[in-house]
Amino acid sequence: MSSTPSAHRPPLRIGGASGFWGDSSLGAPQLVNSGLIDVLVFDYLAETTMAILAAAQRKNPDAGYATDFVDPVMRQVLPEVVKRGIKVITNAGGINPQGCARALAKLADELGLSLRIAVVEGDDVRAALPALRAAAPGGQLTDLVGSRPVPDQLLSANAYLGAEPVARALAAGADVVITGRCVDSAVTLGPLIHHFGWTMDQFNELAGGSLAGHIIECGCQATGGLFTDWDQVPDWAHIGYPIVDVSADGSFVVSKVPGTGGLISPATVGEQLLYEIGDPGAYLLPDVVCDFRQVRMDRVGENRVRVSGARGSAPPATLKVSATTLVGWRVDGMTVIVGIDAVAKARRTGESLIERTREMILARGWGDFSATRVEVIGTETLYGPRATTAQLREVIVRVAVRHPKKEALELFTREKAAPGTSWSPGTTGPGGGRGSVSPHIVPCAFLVPRDAVQPVVKLGEQTLPVPMAATARALAAPAALPDPAPWTMPAGPTQTVPLVKLAWGRSGDKGDLSNIGLIARRPEWLPLLWAQVTPEVVKAWFAHMVKGRVERFHLPGLNAMNLVMHQALDGGGPASLRLDPLGKGMGQMLLELPVQVPADWVL
Repeated sequence: MSSTPSAHRPPLRIGGASGFWGDSSLGAPQLVNSGLIDVLVFDYLAETTMAILAAAQRKNPDAGYATDFVDPVMRQVLPEVVKRGIKVITNAGGINPQGCARALAKLADELGLSLRIAVVEGDDVRAALPALRAAAPGGQLTDLVGSRPVPDQLLSANAYLGAEPVARALAAGADVVITGRCVDSAVTLGPLIHHFGWTMDQFNELAGGSLAGHIIECGCQATGGLFTDWDQVPDWAHIGYPIVDVSADGSFVVSKVPGTGGLISPATVGEQLLYEIGDPGAYLLPDVVCDFRQVRMDRVGENRVRVSGARGSAPPATLKVSATTLVGWRVDGMTVIVGIDAVAKARRTGESLIERTREMILARGWGDFSATRVEVIGTETLYGPRATTAQLREVIVRVAVRHPKKEALELFTREKAAPGTSWSPGTTGPGGGRGSVSPHIVPCAFLVPRDAVQPVVKLGEQTLPVPMAATARALAAPAALPDPAPWTMPAGPTQTVPLVKLAWGRSGDKGDLSNIGLIARRPEWLPLLWAQVTPEVVKAWFAHMVKGRVERFHLPGLNAMNLVMHQALDGGGPASLRLDPLGKGMGQMLLELPVQVPADWVL
């Protein structure tokens, strides 16, 4: 860490070049060639991604990392990264960070470049599982989703590490730091700890740095991507990736490369703050518990927003483990149906396909499907009772099935082509073959004591243990904040408008939880929204999807609320058979909610 006092250190400029495995390769060269960044970070991991990586490693022990990071992404920029002295931090290591490091080292050798690559290990807790189970109450680990026992056989089990190992790797002289599973924001917080010399008990600064990481961890979602007012975002094709200029106190300015597309405003950045969080007063991370309720966002220039006001407290005494388990096999099939009565023909096609194949697999003694789902895309299947009844003449029938035996689903894939000549007139499709059976690998999550995890940094011949900071404390409920002021409807006539007229909104997921963040378009409208967009109303609006409770949290700094819906995603991620397993569309659906406002309001 630097010996210069943090208050006198210049801001650190960090660019976020990736929001997930599969993001565009545009971000890295855009940011590197701008000359505006000191650090380049990549976030590749999600619960679904960990399941994909576990499946890949089942086939090939050398797999299990985000291959795109090495080629094409780093191949494009590595010479310029070395020339400019830009540090690179990524969690592309997935469940095989050493494999990722070897691939990058090979690329550097091929390009004739000298590169010091550090690997953060210690997140893989599979070897410790017997001891962890023995120490758990009743000798059983409990899944955080649904309180079910954690399966005995796990393909992967990776603790979410924090930022301190990244900071230690940079202090040891690393040019590139590759981690396995860490919290998404840690790839940003790590270089900030190193740059400013923050100690692990400077909780407000750690919270601010974590928020900076949270804002840029999803790439262009902070620069106009997924924005409610999408039609106001210019030049999607050349959208700019986010840059944060972080100051020593943890506040920061969000910007993008001049001349790129996209939009940075308090609303676009605010939507990203609310993305995939639960209680905004207790956002739990390995290094700090963050309180984002009083965060402010102020426009300080064109496409520049200053973010301040994050508060922090001691982290919890446990770490979350993201695990995967194989529970069978799955396959999806889609067929286009055209013409008269297309919807009815499509439904009958899907139901007949399941009926036929069920009888065939039962006759072979393989047992029934674990789950089946028929959806007619184009008929608003996610809207349930609010779906329109328009007569459609071009739809897609999607049939998704699961089964414990691969052979049963291989039979299904052979049979799913038969409707092309057997049943409905107008059956067609753009091609693509029969599709393939894939392992049904689902995530689960559980907590372990912090001292059960030992992060390690490996850099060249060095092996540097990084003990978990002894800053953890028992969690306490965040201090209560007052609700918005009571709302009384003025006397006189009213009008009904969709919620989108009054609020910006974005939804996201964590396992089987779906959250929707809503920001009032005008501060004075939040009391009306608080009065009408209640947990009970939201629960009723999503009654066909949400099976658990709905919680609501107030963020006065943003004039916002966060709605957290439990048991909302049919298991979530790869465990779900829904068309929208990640709840990405739920925010859009809620924005159609009818709201009563005075008739004289001009919206």
